[in-house]
Amino acid sequence: VQLQASGGGLVQAGGSLRLSCASSGRTFSGYALGWFRRAPGKEREFVAAISRSGGRTYYRDSMKGRFTISRDNAKNTVYLQMNELKPEDTAVYYCAARLYTYDVVSEAYDYWGQGTQVTVSS
Repeated sequence: VQLQASGGGLVQAGGSLRLSCASSGRTFSGYALGWFRRAPGKEREFVAAISRSGGRTYYRDSMKGRFTISRDNAKNTVYLQMNELKPEDTAVYYCAARLYTYDVVSEAYDYWGQGTQVTVSS
């Protein structure tokens, strides 16, 4: 599975961005997907995850109500809608895939996209 993340950019605090992660694999629906991020000088952290069907989602507490993960299996794409962005959301965002069930631990994922930079100015 190859993943290609896009949609990052520079946005003011309070603004929104939608990240996309497209897969070239033909078995996209067989993979649970997650978004992670790494801020400068910090460890990579879990952001959100979604089940294979898209019927179940899970978020880091600080993202609940602001971020929404979704997927379109017909388009082999997973999305992360980010609203009410804060300067502390500034990071490189990565999408990741693993077979079957999602997980909040990055080491559980087998495939990673290249990352897309999100910068939130105050």
